Amino acid sequence: METNRTPMLELRDIYKSFGDVEVLKGISAKIDKSELLTFVGPSGCGKTTLLRIVGGFTTATSGQVILDGEDIGKLPPNMRNTKMVFQSYALFPHMNVRKNIGFGLKLKKWPKDKIDTRVEELLALVHMEGLGDRTIDRISGGQQQRVALARALALEPKVLLLDEPLSNLDANLRVVMRDEIRNIQERIGVTTIFVTHDQYEAMSISDRLLVLNDGVIQQIGSPIDIYERPANEFIAGFVGYVNFLEGTVDAVDEGTNTSYITTEYGKLELDHDQKEIKTGDRVLLVIRPETVSLSPSHGTERPNTFHGTVESQMYAGNLAKYTVKFGDQEMVVDHYNPMGSEKFSKNTKVKVTVPHAIHVLKRQEVQGSAVQN
Repeated sequence: METNRTPMLELRDIYKSFGDVEVLKGISAKIDKSELLTFVGPSGCGKTTLLRIVGGFTTATSGQVILDGEDIGKLPPNMRNTKMVFQSYALFPHMNVRKNIGFGLKLKKWPKDKIDTRVEELLALVHMEGLGDRTIDRISGGQQQRVALARALALEPKVLLLDEPLSNLDANLRVVMRDEIRNIQERIGVTTIFVTHDQYEAMSISDRLLVLNDGVIQQIGSPIDIYERPANEFIAGFVGYVNFLEGTVDAVDEGTNTSYITTEYGKLELDHDQKEIKTGDRVLLVIRPETVSLSPSHGTERPNTFHGTVESQMYAGNLAKYTVKFGDQEMVVDHYNPMGSEKFSKNTKVKVTVPHAIHVLKRQEVQGSAVQN
């Protein structure tokens, strides 16, 4: 989401070390007003440390945190116009729902009637009307998450920080609350940073993702950018399952925008939409399982086809998953809604057809640097 407007939040060259361990290694990013950006990456990549630096709970070794044009890097959490929803929710068990939500307003010495009015607005926002007098131990985990969210929103922060807020919920409730958080965020337009290690959750809730690994930004982009145009092998393998296949570019036809690529197992003709890839380049093909099709080994020969054998198959009603082997290469193939399509059993000879529109990485980019979209 590139804009010409001043970003609501800007991170400038953030470094963080704990002793001799460098956790963040020069993080720079811009977050627009009303955007929901997710920090995502494997455990230990630095995403929660980065969130805590934004909130003021951890101090950066160096770098700047700019909120709406103001450097807030040296301010304590209570002096920043940000609010954090912690993984544990951090609710006060001796207070009821209403008092938890209004706690920050009371600290700010709001009049009681204004506190009551604001709390009622927030109860309605998070769909907890009539539950204000309940104690925390008498509401569900999902309701506790809603209370924590309402309390964070009470003072209308410029940036809302969510530190894996769904991790304590069961799978079904996670989906419900993920959608609810997104709906609330869109309704009130608050700029939000969401932290999760769950790639699917990140893809489904975000305007953009900031993917971290080993304290370095690997890529910033929309879910479509991250999934369909990963910047490097790490990104491609981290977000969803992927088949990798090495090859060499034999020729590029600029007139038809076609790349001719030779692999160990056959030749491919692919859409040429990356001008930096030239004839002679060694490349890595990023082939998603759902883009590949299977057909019987006999019959008319198709372009972009490898011949192989079904090593395994799994049928789950809405999905048929196959592993096909050709030479030393194994490829996973997903057929969604397979009821009307041909089924293939183990040891069946098949043809694997690869689409023309797949993402191609230059081989030297496998360890590549970050790309922003």
